[in-house]
Amino acid sequence: MRLMAAGKVITGFSKPYVAVYSASGGTVTYSKGMELARGVGVSTDYEVGDSNPFYANNVEAENVPGVFTGGTATLTVDGLFAEAEELIFGLPEPESFEYGADKTVQVRNYGEAAVPPYVGIGFIIRYMSGGVTTYAPYVLTKSRFQMSGNEANTQEESIEWQTRELTADLMRDDTPQKNFQKIFDDQETETEAEEILKAFFKITGGGA
Repeated sequence: MRLMAAGKVITGFSKPYVAVYSASGGTVTYSKGMELARGVGVSTDYEVGDSNPFYANNVEAENVPGVFTGGTATLTVDGLFAEAEELIFGLPEPESFEYGADKTVQVRNYGEAAVPPYVGIGFIIRYMSGGVTTYAPYVLTKSRFQMSGNEANTQEESIEWQTRELTADLMRDDTPQKNFQKIFDDQETETEAEEILKAFFKITGGGA
């Protein structure tokens, strides 16, 4: 989609997705993809190596720029359902806990058996340019979420909307190109952008 204005401004963030990452022989695949939660915000911080200048005639004549060496992504979401939390933190299968008179409840254990997997992260950035709104699908190709806690406050006179902050370590994928991010062309609708994310992560219907 071609935009006529000189630039575009970010106006929104939505639809964070995750999928389990795997690689073999330079080919990357994704599985078990799902919508992570309702998106509130995202920020990425990239680590870049030092540039390598060459000097001639007493001035800097050439320069090889620093390259991506790692980074982090911070996702702010409304909150995680059990299925999404189990996926990104690599939790073991829930256990049944009995209480009361013949009552049972599922309990998730956080311990040494929890091993966060490598995942791909996708989301949509909304832009405006020349009065036209567009939606760009983004993919962070290989990452691993850090275990995160919760913060909750009691309600006072009015509801304080409380969110969950998730941090993931970013790295290059295992393709020959060593990609760390993919940005797809802007789309006219959020629905079309979301369809691209689902296709990339091989998600059909409600999940995969």
